[in-house]
Amino acid sequence: MVNNDPTDGELMARLAGGDMSALGELAHRHQRRVLELAFRTLGSWDLAEDVAQETFLRVHRAAKRYKPKAKFTTWLYRIVVNLCLDEQRKRAKAGASLEPELYEQLPASDRNTTEKEEMARLVKAAVQALPERQQMAVILHRYQGLNHAEISETTGWSRSAVESLLVRAYANLRGQLAKMKNLLD
Repeated sequence: MVNNDPTDGELMARLAGGDMSALGELAHRHQRRVLELAFRTLGSWDLAEDVAQETFLRVHRAAKRYKPKAKFTTWLYRIVVNLCLDEQRKRAKAGASLEPELYEQLPASDRNTTEKEEMARLVKAAVQALPERQQMAVILHRYQGLNHAEISETTGWSRSAVESLLVRAYANLRGQLAKMKNLLD
């Protein structure tokens, strides 16, 4: 079977030519992953939706300058990552934290919460407690499925920096999860 769907690059070329339906198709294809990345980074659906909207506005504005040097999704994720990091910095500067208090996020053990749900909440709290760059590296690696080279391209960090961040992040996660598990026991 032949796939007649235009590539992301072809859609960007159409968008550069003024075809707004191309932007709609790009948003349709990628909005879920953009929202997931922003939500996992910021922990708020409202902020994630704002980041997604701004992301696609920037895609529109950049369409005429877009030169596909990497995969479209790598370029797109870089926009999302930068917007999320900007939002985190803006909130930190204003004294508002996006990171929930780690131990306030511990699930209450009750009969309605399964062990799997508890573990998912523990992991989410531990990821949100990581330093900014470690958190972003883990989210891109574990949840978005990017490899080290793609994370490097997306963030602008060197490949060795990405590898180092991931090693430290996963070690921090193991430590945080062990502490949380001890609190629950």
